[in-house]
Amino acid sequence: MKDDIAILIPAYNEEKNIGILVSKIKKQYSNVIVVDDGSNDRTSLYARQNGAVVLSHPICRGKGEALKTGFRYIVEKNIPAVVTMDGDGQHLVEDIPGFERAYRIHKRSSIWVGKRKMKSTKMSVIRRMTNISMSVVISVIAGQWIPDTQCGFRLIKKEVLSTVRLNTSHFETESELLIKASWKGFHISSVLISTIYDEEKSKIRPLQDTKRFFIMLVSILYPPLLRFKGFKNK
Repeated sequence: MKDDIAILIPAYNEEKNIGILVSKIKKQYSNVIVVDDGSNDRTSLYARQNGAVVLSHPICRGKGEALKTGFRYIVEKNIPAVVTMDGDGQHLVEDIPGFERAYRIHKRSSIWVGKRKMKSTKMSVIRRMTNISMSVVISVIAGQWIPDTQCGFRLIKKEVLSTVRLNTSHFETESELLIKASWKGFHISSVLISTIYDEEKSKIRPLQDTKRFFIMLVSILYPPLLRFKGFKNK
């Protein structure tokens, strides 16, 4: 099994999928890390039973905090790269080799972001337009084109995790990482992945998470605002 690429799965109440997901990944990759973000079901149990290292938060702290917990583990264990993926079944294990191939061939890049097919899928028009508009905004701020900034299926080199300091705690953390990594000079590429939309309900809360996203943008464009309580991530 390959041990130079870890697979990181932030999870909150994912007992339905996590066991099968971990068991599939473990057939190819030895380092599977599940960060249980305060689940009140058997997510930790099923992940551990199927061979994952489980890092647990006592309460739900947000996807960004779960990612940061996993990133610290990757850096501490000196694992060269990590693939981040969701635990709800919308990211396929079969797509991981595409990230691995890109990582081994294209040495110039430091992050590879999954690129989903936007047209001719079950993705709603509103969600599609939101993803496109946010990708344009983030790409302009980052200074390089990133076609699907809202996709959490990624491969990230350890040096990015060691260099970029993240301040946010929820879904906006993934956008913060792209912007700050770009500003640090890291090149970002894309990998085509499958587009899966089933009956699973999104954990994104549109109003609250949109507010957090814009607070994140303002705070990193003008860091002094971080000193003010009203602009701290909640």
